[in-house]
Amino acid sequence: MSLLEARPAVLTGAAAGIRPALATPLATPLVDARSQLSDAVALLGYPEGLHALLATPRRELTVAVPLRRDDGSTRLFTGYRVQHNFSRGPAKGGLRYSPHVTLDEVRALAMWMTWKCALLDVPYGGAKGGVTIDPREFSLPELERVTRRYTSEILPIIGPEKDIPAPDIGTDERTMAWMMDTYSVNVGYTVPGIVTGKPISLGGSHGRASATSRGVTHVALAALRHRRITPYGATAAVQGFGKVGHDAAVFLADAGVRVIAVSDQYGAVYNERGIDFAGLDAHVAATGRVVGFAGADPLDGDALLELDVDLLVPAAVEGVLHAGNAARVTARVIVEGANGPTSPAADRIFAANGQLVVPDILANAGGVLVSYFEWVQGNQAYWWNAAEVEQKLEERMLAAWQQVVETAASRDLSLRAAATVLAVERVAEAHLLRGLYP
Repeated sequence: MSLLEARPAVLTGAAAGIRPALATPLATPLVDARSQLSDAVALLGYPEGLHALLATPRRELTVAVPLRRDDGSTRLFTGYRVQHNFSRGPAKGGLRYSPHVTLDEVRALAMWMTWKCALLDVPYGGAKGGVTIDPREFSLPELERVTRRYTSEILPIIGPEKDIPAPDIGTDERTMAWMMDTYSVNVGYTVPGIVTGKPISLGGSHGRASATSRGVTHVALAALRHRRITPYGATAAVQGFGKVGHDAAVFLADAGVRVIAVSDQYGAVYNERGIDFAGLDAHVAATGRVVGFAGADPLDGDALLELDVDLLVPAAVEGVLHAGNAARVTARVIVEGANGPTSPAADRIFAANGQLVVPDILANAGGVLVSYFEWVQGNQAYWWNAAEVEQKLEERMLAAWQQVVETAASRDLSLRAAATVLAVERVAEAHLLRGLYP
C-alpha cells in the first residue's frame, strides 16, 4: 500500500477528527488549524490517508508538574509537549506558560509550526509545549523549579536532534537557560543545542530576541508596498506590547510608519500623531502596563482592532479577529504577528472586502528562522555577528514573501492559502519520499 493510500484505522473518517469544523460550531485554534489544512489538502487533491497523517500529531506527552512553593506548600500543574511532524527534521517549537494553555491549543500551535518551518525551508518539523500556569503569580525561584521539573518530565522526547524548545508567551531566555542546564546535567555534559533563544553568553544568537518582530516588520513593509501604500507616513495599530508587538511597533516607527495605537492585556492607548515609544517604555517600566500613559489617550483594547489604519498587526494571542468583529475591521493590510489571530470566517470577510492578510506562518516566522541560525551556530561552535544575522533574516523573509505572492497570483489564492499550500506540499513530499515504516 502506498503512502497516498494509507488509511490507518484509528485515523480515518470521523475518528480522525480531520474535519472538526463540521462536527462543532465552536471556533478554537485547533479547529482553525485543521480547517486551514483541509482547505490546502482539497486544493492539492490529496487523499484521506495522507490528510490524516498531516492532521495528526506524531507524538504527544502530558505530564504532571508538581511545585514546592516558597512557603512550603505544594501546587500541581499540567504540562504538555506535542510533536506534530518529524518528516523534514527534528521537531521545533516554543514553550508557553499561560493559565489558558490546553492540549488542543498546543496541538494547533505545533501544526502551525510545521507549516512555518516548511514555508521558510527550515529543516525542522513542528512542535509546541506549554504549562498551564500564570507566571505572574509565582516567584522567580518557583518558576525555575517548575521549568526544571517540566524539563525533567519531557526529557525522554527532547534533544538537539529530536525536539528543540524555544521561548514563547510567559517564558524567556532565562527559562531556556534553566532548560539547557537541566538537560545538560542529566546527560552529563553541556548541550547548547537543546534549546534556542538562550542568553548570548550561553550560546544564544545575536538578534534572536527581536527576530520575530524584525520578520514581522520586513513583511509588513513589503505588504504595504504591495498594496501601493507608501510605508513612510502610513498609519498602524499594534495589538500586543510583549515579545513581538513591542519591538514590531518600534521597528515600524523607525521605518517611518506612524504607529497611532498599541495595546496590552490591560487596555490600549491612542495618539493620532504617533506614539512616543521612549516615553511609553518608561511608563511601562514603572507601571507594568500601557494604560495610563500621559502621552496618549485611553482606548478600549478591542476598539484598537477596528481603527481606520493602513496596517493592523495583531501580535497578542490567537482568535482575536473572528466573525463577530471582522466586518468592523477596516485596516487595508493585516499582518499576523501572533499565531492564529484570524479565524477562517474572518478570513472570508476580509477577502470579500479586499483586505490583504499576511498569514502567521509567513509573517512571524523570523523567530524560528533565527532559532535555526542559533542551532546551526551552536552545532558549528562558530557565532555570527548581529549584522550577519539581520542580513540573513531579511533575505530569507523577503524571499519567502515573494514566493508566497507569486504562488497566490499564479494559483489565484489568498496569501494564507498560498502559504499553506506551499508548506503542506513540502511536508507531504517529505512523507512520500520517506515512505511508511514498516
